[in-house]
Amino acid sequence: MRRKVAPLIGLVAVLSIALPVAGCGEEEGEDALESVEGEPLEVGELIYNVAITRFLNPNTTEDAQYLEGLPEEPPGQSYLGVFLRIDNESDEEVSSAQNYAVTDASDRVYEPVETDSQYALDIGALIPSDGEIPSPDTTAAAGPTQGALLLFLVEDDVSEERPLELEVNGVLGEGTVELDI
Repeated sequence: MRRKVAPLIGLVAVLSIALPVAGCGEEEGEDALESVEGEPLEVGELIYNVAITRFLNPNTTEDAQYLEGLPEEPPGQSYLGVFLRIDNESDEEVSSAQNYAVTDASDRVYEPVETDSQYALDIGALIPSDGEIPSPDTTAAAGPTQGALLLFLVEDDVSEERPLELEVNGVLGEGTVELDI
């Protein structure tokens, strides 16, 4: 009886390692267009990189510039800034994504707020071959985050509904970046 148990224990040990590893691979890796803040998200020929995500305070000098011309936040809501960079590594001019949204764990969806801020991301802008957004000669590129601003008006309790995700949807495909707030 002892001789039959040892091979069975060995088989169970091998299967306990092999089955979880077999579940990994293409679905979570190559085919899934997902990333986390600070790491690149490749969507077609474009590389999106979220530099920082944070709530904006209209009472500080820096943040007031991001929110210039916008109404005060309604009670129970706050402005959330997502600062990102988009690089075009192709040999052709490519349009950046036309649609962005932030979603939370409760499946609430937040659309970008239109702003005339000099830091704002020009949604759907054409990026020249080997070019980037923000362009090196812009205020956004020289700013503290060195990224273009996507602005969202979110519920105050959104930080309790993590993870928050930035959905990027364009002609070249779509992807998701988990935001770190």
